Amino acid sequence: MPSAVIRGIGAALPPPVDQRAMWDDHFRDRLGGDRTAERIFAGSGVRRRHAVADPRVEDVAEWSTAARMRRYGEAAPALAHRAVRAALADADLDAADVGLLAVASCTGYGTPGVDIELAGSLPLDPRARRLLVGHMGCYAALPGLDSVGDYVRANSRPAVLLCLELTSLHAQPATTDPEQVVCHALFGDAAVALVLLPDDGPGLRVADTAWRTHPGTSDHMTWQVTDLGFRMGLSRRVPDVLGDEVELLAKDLLDPHGLTPADVDRWAVHPGGPRILDTVERGLGLAPDALAVSRHVLAEYGNCSSATVPLILGQLAPSPGETVVAMAFGPGLTLSGALLVAQD
Repeated sequence: MPSAVIRGIGAALPPPVDQRAMWDDHFRDRLGGDRTAERIFAGSGVRRRHAVADPRVEDVAEWSTAARMRRYGEAAPALAHRAVRAALADADLDAADVGLLAVASCTGYGTPGVDIELAGSLPLDPRARRLLVGHMGCYAALPGLDSVGDYVRANSRPAVLLCLELTSLHAQPATTDPEQVVCHALFGDAAVALVLLPDDGPGLRVADTAWRTHPGTSDHMTWQVTDLGFRMGLSRRVPDVLGDEVELLAKDLLDPHGLTPADVDRWAVHPGGPRILDTVERGLGLAPDALAVSRHVLAEYGNCSSATVPLILGQLAPSPGETVVAMAFGPGLTLSGALLVAQD
């Protein structure tokens, strides 16, 4: 059976928004200059984000869910097309050769959706398969990679995984509730595509994947559909739970390959926030610079939900033979990981 290798990565981003300007020009007045909220914004680890709905220009906080979905339908297809086209070019692959297109998103829905739009705009072969990975949240890229990798190995055909999240369309009405302020301070928009090929050529080989679910803490991280868009629930206790579970996830992923965290060359850890990264760093005994790329992506893009780990993978540039571990976390509370090996 052939390997599944990530050969191409492409990203598309809406316009950037400066984090300080977001506070000064929008949230400061709406939150009454609340000092705690200002500290949360300043301590988020985010310098700028990208947004299809800049709240200083297009404040969606009181929009209905239907209006937000219409806006998603307007903005998502062009970003999706740019990201997939860039990934195909990076992989030197024609769209007509793609056997499966999988789209992961938890921020917008409609049928016909982005997958069908792409089938026409790329265009895909009419016989190509399509898969939607919906509403899994920040960790969806790794289940998507798992499923797409299985398809590539089983069918010896190329496949594309697109992670597209427009979190700015789910801004909630202003509140000084710290959990909601954290959400307003962290999230950004991005579309990132991965092209997987069934060969042993250059790229990142998907060597293994692992999951852990902790349903006893499912209320710690939620993503609820409401009349005013999708509302994030993010408990301050999440890092504590991850601290208990992340070592077990690493063990499940690495033990079968005779590896420990100390043997891993590069890390692509989802930056759910600075505390999340600090917790993973401590829990796995990592060197102080091990998560530098995750922190850089958080600073320059924010938390882009499922698109974030693919953004990090696009900036790692490992040398042949190096190992990469990707990790992400989401509702459930769920932890997902992938072991990748760089090859030439």
